[in-house]
Amino acid sequence: MSYSKVMTVTSEIYNQDGIGTVSTGNVVTYFKFKYPLLKRKLEKIKTELDEDGDLLLIRNKNEGESIVKIEHKASTTLKLVGLQVWRGALLLADFIMHYNSLFRDKNILELGSGVGLTSIIAALYAKEVIATDIDEGGILDLITKNVSHNKELVKSKFSVLPLDFCNLNWNSELTEKIQTIDIILAADVIYDNDLTEAFVKTLTKILQANTKKKVYIALEKRYVFTVADLDTIAPCYEYFLEYIKSYWNHPPMSQWNFKTLAIDFKQYFEYERFKHLVIWEIST
Repeated sequence: MSYSKVMTVTSEIYNQDGIGTVSTGNVVTYFKFKYPLLKRKLEKIKTELDEDGDLLLIRNKNEGESIVKIEHKASTTLKLVGLQVWRGALLLADFIMHYNSLFRDKNILELGSGVGLTSIIAALYAKEVIATDIDEGGILDLITKNVSHNKELVKSKFSVLPLDFCNLNWNSELTEKIQTIDIILAADVIYDNDLTEAFVKTLTKILQANTKKKVYIALEKRYVFTVADLDTIAPCYEYFLEYIKSYWNHPPMSQWNFKTLAIDFKQYFEYERFKHLVIWEIST
């Protein structure tokens, strides 16, 4: 992440095979990925003979390569960083692809979906995906547009709905869908302390719905040196851990399971995965 003199924020992630700008002024990037290998029954493997009579194995397309075409901003103000693509979204997409059996035929809600990359990957496997974000800066329209760009990847029912972490009065459609949710996703939603508090309160309300749920949160620890601490710290990440611990200090929240997961699973997208990335799992 970098900052300009006018306090715009720029993600380095989009600088891979981008094709420049489109009429809206947005950047379009092709994010390459490899499908996970599938275990297939022998009777389902197609075979053909080549011109010399040798046996050819026709491999499942899920063993090949593909792309996610994402339209997004090249830079934004801090308030509208969801209009860009961040590393946590790619890490979470890798996680979904590697552990795809966890997501098959599930109802999935993504909080702070941004431009929709992670939700689109989830839609390869899910029964239904609900992508949500604040209704500001045209972000919901951009998610819808990116779903259209990648309609061949979207195998599930897909909805795009407004959800503002700072407003817990949800519309009836969102409230109804939350009752059916099995899994909640969020990537790189921790970059401001006020927003962190609002996110935790939103997550708490969703998890208190009747059904058992799992949450996967992908975050990047962004380190800075502070004179006050005389140390290099990740203030936003550390504030998230402190706040969620204090806010969840009584039942039922204190009974929820909250743990980090290893990120040494296979990488399917092309990006730099480093040790400052983390995935948290929450189970109710």
